[in-house]
Amino acid sequence: MLRRMEQPPLLLLVTLVFLIAGTVKGLIGLGLPTISVGLLALVLPPAEAAALLLLPSLLTNIAQPAGPELRPLLRRLWPTLVAILPGTLAGSFVIVSGDAALPALGLALLAYAGWGLLTPPLRLLPTLERRGAVPVGLATGLVTGATGVFVIPAVPWFAALGLPRDALVQALGLGFLFATLALGAGLALQGSLSMPLAGGSALAVAPALAGQWLGTRLRGRLSATTFRRLFYVALLALGAQLAWRGIA
Repeated sequence: MLRRMEQPPLLLLVTLVFLIAGTVKGLIGLGLPTISVGLLALVLPPAEAAALLLLPSLLTNIAQPAGPELRPLLRRLWPTLVAILPGTLAGSFVIVSGDAALPALGLALLAYAGWGLLTPPLRLLPTLERRGAVPVGLATGLVTGATGVFVIPAVPWFAALGLPRDALVQALGLGFLFATLALGAGLALQGSLSMPLAGGSALAVAPALAGQWLGTRLRGRLSATTFRRLFYVALLALGAQLAWRGIA
């Protein structure tokens, strides 16, 4: 992996891919795994593409939740975040190919994003938020562990909490961080985590963080309405990409 990464064409491609994926993540709070793996898989084996993602994903997810709303979000979201951990660990042991679930995930995301563009924002009642926090966390963990994709149902759930733009991005970052740590633990327990192979991902950290910084700066110039539209359009694109990966 490291020798191949030293080749100028591949190094340039990886830099551009993670710069783009990091920018999207900084702008709307998600998309780095789907975009980077989707593009890299065109020229690299899926295992190598996923290995490159490990460190950039972890470090961008550590950076994303930082901000003034971190403590209030932790107090509000801790039941969901804690429930993600056992759910992801359990999901990582599911003896089913994650690819089989990708079309369903992609279609669900397409339906949610299309609905979000056409209707006013959904706002959860406080009673529903309290009762659904743990089940949503467990379900999100199971799906993440089985497929490696953190989307359903946490992203729609967080979007329905009525959070301001920047707080929503922070909340997504917290969810991604908890899921990434739990998924890494599950893979390590199964002996499926190859650190030598993942060593090449260190070279992708700088462009991913640079892109995230750029996307965050761009987000600050968007109105709330523009951000909401961009958020759902990006979800449409991610859903289409997931569905295509599953059936291609």
